[in-house]
Amino acid sequence: MASRLLLAVAVVAGCAVGLSGATIHIAGANHGWKPNMNYTLWSRSQTFSVGDLISFRYQNGTHNVFEVNETGYGSCTMDGVAGNWTSGKDFVPLVEPRRYFFICGNGFCQAGMKVAITVIGQDFQFHDHGPEMETDCPADCGTAAASVAARLVVTALAVAIAALA
Repeated sequence: MASRLLLAVAVVAGCAVGLSGATIHIAGANHGWKPNMNYTLWSRSQTFSVGDLISFRYQNGTHNVFEVNETGYGSCTMDGVAGNWTSGKDFVPLVEPRRYFFICGNGFCQAGMKVAITVIGQDFQFHDHGPEMETDCPADCGTAAASVAARLVVTALAVAIAALA
């Protein structure tokens, strides 16, 4: 029963991501999460927005992912740990516009297994001279869109749970 519920939640989450227009960014693209990669170069080629997911793909048991603060990122330490993932196919939701810092906590951070990303709000657009507020977006447009997406997710989850009962 628990595995069916977990499957239902995963399906609903996948549908919600598809409906919301979110992007799944796979760290390192086809190379995955491994030592001796230039994740700074990779992250600069991405546009991370609120509601997107960053996915870390790696060998389970050998590597992992920790979200840390900027100090932890710079020194490859566990300073400011805000989350950790160990499945080998991790999906981390990017829920607010800010800077995120991820490292491998199994000693591979010093070998390059770390990435810093900047997540922008849905009411920002990138231009050659940096992010700007979009002028035709009302003050609450990001909040309204998030509210609709949240209601869709809750409704879909309720339907999936009811179908299993």
